[in-house]
Amino acid sequence: MDSKTEKKPELLVPAGSLEVLSVALRYGADAVYIGGEAYGLRAKARNFTFDEMRTARELCDKSGVRLYVTANIFAHEDDLAGIEEYFKELSDIKPDAVLIADPGVFSIAKRICPDIPVHISTQANNTNSATFKFWYDLGVRRVVAARELTLAEISRIRDEIPSDMEIECFVHGAMCISYSGRCLLSAYFTGRDANHGECTHPCRWNYAVAEATRPDEYMPVTENERGTFIFNSKDLCMIGYIPELASAGIGSLKIEGRMRNALYVATVARMYRLAIDEYFSDPKAYLRHRADYEKKVSECTHRPFGTGFYFGKPTHDGQVYDESTYETEYTYLGYVHEVTDDGRILIEQKNKFLLNDTIEVMKPNGDNIKAGVMSITDEKQNPMESAPHASQMLYLKLSVVPEEGDILRKQEDVK
Repeated sequence: MDSKTEKKPELLVPAGSLEVLSVALRYGADAVYIGGEAYGLRAKARNFTFDEMRTARELCDKSGVRLYVTANIFAHEDDLAGIEEYFKELSDIKPDAVLIADPGVFSIAKRICPDIPVHISTQANNTNSATFKFWYDLGVRRVVAARELTLAEISRIRDEIPSDMEIECFVHGAMCISYSGRCLLSAYFTGRDANHGECTHPCRWNYAVAEATRPDEYMPVTENERGTFIFNSKDLCMIGYIPELASAGIGSLKIEGRMRNALYVATVARMYRLAIDEYFSDPKAYLRHRADYEKKVSECTHRPFGTGFYFGKPTHDGQVYDESTYETEYTYLGYVHEVTDDGRILIEQKNKFLLNDTIEVMKPNGDNIKAGVMSITDEKQNPMESAPHASQMLYLKLSVVPEEGDILRKQEDVK
């Protein structure tokens, strides 16, 4: 390892709710990023009230994990007064950092809560060392690189910026077709502004070309009988390239997905945790196990994987996904809220399963333990043959006893 890789990078994991945050803490996060009910870029996520942020702060402190809060919208004039009040609340909660893109929002944050570090969001289009140094001169010590940078470019930026400035990069999850996520399609088609956190993801829709005088004749841009998905990007996955990420000098490896469920967060967080730790303790062992990491990180709902721009501008085949479906290997059943004295567990049921089904208990160390469903009862202790209703609280007796915080899943046919 060269001088850029002496420090193990942070694993930064998303959370859209307190439950998912608890999963992120248990399954390996060094830091967690969340959004409030306003001024982040995931308006449709569950998001956090101020009281929930305070609870999140306590949970992170107890686990020794850093807490970051997103406030990375591009503000309109009517937003400014509310943003001031928002940062007054955050100054009391004291997250470890806030993520900001808008220079005006940055100035408000520095005035109202000067003791909270600011990280500059990828939305600010951070593509060169001069931009990084501009923010450094304003007191910023971390910038999230634009997703469009190659590893070679990131390495050059690392060489040009001060040694106490960190580079954060997305390494896993959904890719936006627009430059650093600054998309106008959603606002144009639906009136919902992606830069205010309301994206309807029109890049995932099926498109065709129509000529003005032939309105009923649709001509696909590519050879696909279903139309064309010219904006629809594959998901990013860099778990097989931990050495390359480390040698580029990236200080924080960021997982995308504040709108994803606990199964996604547990699956991705634990595999990146194991991969990072193994590479920094035994690089040869990591290389031997790399294919296994790539396989196991896919054991949740995802699009086909690619490496984005890290190794150069991607080709159409390398980046565009000509479908609208996801690949699904496992279904999320629930999160263990409690283990009773008699060995039963309490879960909030997420998807249907049946009495006598064989399911799996996910462990943070990478183990997946098969378990038979021996009994299902509701909160009034009425026995049930199946669990068909989403969000129902259930008591289960399994053939093994999970621990509080474990994730339950069921293997499905790949779709």
